[in-house]
Amino acid sequence: MKYLEEYKRWLESPDFDKETKKELEEIKDDEKELEDRFYKELEFGTAGLRGIIGAGTNRMNKYTVGKATQGLANYILEQGTQDKGVAISYDSRIMSKEFSMQTALILNANGIKTYLFENLRPVPELSYAVRELKCTAGIMITASHNPPKYNGYKVYWDDGSQIVEPRDKDIISKVRAVKEYSEIKNITKEEAVKEGLFHIIGTEMDDKYINKLKSLILNPEIVREQGKKLKVVYTPLHGTGNTIVERLLKEIGIENLYVVPEQKEPDGRFPTVDYPNPEDKKAFKLALELAKKVDADIVLATDPDADRLGVFAKDSKTGEYMDYTGNMSALLIAEYRISQMKEKNMLPENGMMIKSIVSSNLTDAIAEEYKLKLYSVLTGFKNIGAVIKKEEESGDHKYVFGYEESYGCLIGDYARDKDGVSAVMSLCEAACYYKSKNETLWDQMINIYEKYGYYKETQVSIVLEGIEGAKKIEEMMTNMRNKPVEKIGRYKVLTFKDIDNDYVKNMITGEESKTGLPKSNVLYYELEDNSWCCIRPSGTEPKIKLYMGIKGTSEEDANIKLEELKNAMGK
Repeated sequence: MKYLEEYKRWLESPDFDKETKKELEEIKDDEKELEDRFYKELEFGTAGLRGIIGAGTNRMNKYTVGKATQGLANYILEQGTQDKGVAISYDSRIMSKEFSMQTALILNANGIKTYLFENLRPVPELSYAVRELKCTAGIMITASHNPPKYNGYKVYWDDGSQIVEPRDKDIISKVRAVKEYSEIKNITKEEAVKEGLFHIIGTEMDDKYINKLKSLILNPEIVREQGKKLKVVYTPLHGTGNTIVERLLKEIGIENLYVVPEQKEPDGRFPTVDYPNPEDKKAFKLALELAKKVDADIVLATDPDADRLGVFAKDSKTGEYMDYTGNMSALLIAEYRISQMKEKNMLPENGMMIKSIVSSNLTDAIAEEYKLKLYSVLTGFKNIGAVIKKEEESGDHKYVFGYEESYGCLIGDYARDKDGVSAVMSLCEAACYYKSKNETLWDQMINIYEKYGYYKETQVSIVLEGIEGAKKIEEMMTNMRNKPVEKIGRYKVLTFKDIDNDYVKNMITGEESKTGLPKSNVLYYELEDNSWCCIRPSGTEPKIKLYMGIKGTSEEDANIKLEELKNAMGK
């Protein structure tokens, strides 16, 4: 069995240190664990690496990180952009700091300059720093909102966006070409500093980033006035968010800010939550307890690398804290910012919005209301970044707002990844604005539904881990792909899209066409009555994801329709 041969090689080769061999010796009798660790190499995909921390080819460790970095270094050297340097940041996860230093020194050993943040910082600040320092690339050591046993490695290019086609494929091929761990170059920190290759990014980048975000506030006077009254509870969920958020909110005038004390300090074990994900209501337990204690208006949480934001807002009529989906919070920010930009004559005539294909159709209604061009792209914020870059280069459209349903948005073009920090700022600004009108954020959410219709969405994730899980996911996608579906629940299928095969079929006329989107393992069903559903495997976790959305005439009607569609999708 091949995995046992690889296991034996790790035990015997001088390329691996004593600690690694000791860890592997301890699992020598656990055949299932050995197979999972060695049945394949941890794949360097289009989003980089992500996996469980530990020894083995299918794990995040200094050897798999080393191979990825050497492959990236070979690509940068081939491009001849090594002098522009690479910016590197990391989050609070186990081994993040060690992996970030190792990454910097491998790049340095290849003659490539690096700019390593002095301490952990959010993903959006890294994206901003890549652009500000005019680097050739950026690397973020993070596994985003995954459980504590995971870590990861995300690669950005010179526009501050994660790598996209065809560059991602070229880098992947360079990583795969590194066959032996002995090919990984190294250098000491002292040597790298002496050669002018190793640089530290200090708090001056925080100052620039914060000032940039503050410049995007549309009603600074209202924020200062209402910020004396607004009560905000915030939790970074043991991650990077509070390296920036507390300072930023205080500087814009939010005086009553309560950071959840038990979750304020970075800790990669995430001891107070099962899952450090602001999409999970359970992650808000301590924040909501504090909110009730201080009578907060809004409750905000960012994930460990602070690119996602979760939101609860108080309904003054019932006294309950109402939770927002990623669609709801992003589109509340969008409606606030776009309406204010229009009122202040700041909205460009050639403005555009961008959403992922699994995001709300409410976006379409907002874009139509404000005469904005709307782009729908594949899941992954890098695809939003790619459209921003293309339109910036052509000059055809000016970016106004972009988001994904997975709790991430970007309010300006200063960065090219979703930004939970600026989203926190924007929600607080919006809360201040509506407070000046004697309305809460929840009142405004209802106003949006009354204006455009009760669009509601949900998502179901089916976790299928390990080799068997991967096979099951593949089987499920194949079965759905090859099975003609004419009706889902009460809804007729109007259009079927198989994005992996660049295939579209109008189910009413039978007409066939192409999607025009990059190849991706996604199946999309456009349904009647402004409803839809979509199926895709997660690119970062062992899950298959089912997305769906409807449009109702009221809150009750929308909830009933969504539950019906969810049940139909689960069959």
